Amino acid sequence: MAKENSFDIVSKVDLSEVSNAINIAMKEIKNRFDFKGSKSNITLENDELVLISDDEFKLSQVKDVLFGKLIKREVPVKNIQYGKIESALGGTVRQRGKLVQGIDKDNAKKINTIIKDSRLKVKSQIQDDQIRVTGKNRDDLQQIISAIRSADLPIDVQFINYR
Repeated sequence: MAKENSFDIVSKVDLSEVSNAINIAMKEIKNRFDFKGSKSNITLENDELVLISDDEFKLSQVKDVLFGKLIKREVPVKNIQYGKIESALGGTVRQRGKLVQGIDKDNAKKINTIIKDSRLKVKSQIQDDQIRVTGKNRDDLQQIISAIRSADLPIDVQFINYR
């Protein structure tokens, strides 16, 4: 009997890398001339980024600095879902960004549709917040990986446990 090959599709954000990126971004914000005297701040509370600044323009600049640092540290910025900008104390504005961990049901269905549309002899099953893909032919699994990478998904996915 032929051996089954498999891999898992997951969507994870490394929180230690996020906190490192926040620290580096805050150092840059403290040293930038256009932020002198500003009340700009970035914090990580549980699985949420909290960005605070004087006004919406400076908040967007804080976001740009943070995105640059996250991308350098290879943290997927697709997995950050920002809420609306709200007023905070002291005439500042605040915005929360939720870090998405795992694949939700809607995105899992989209990924399964991509796998089924490929018409390859593989099986996929949803396991909590990840998807396991199994098949006898490793080339089929490689084609599935490339099809999912080329798809425009609202979250960033990683492929682990390839055996």
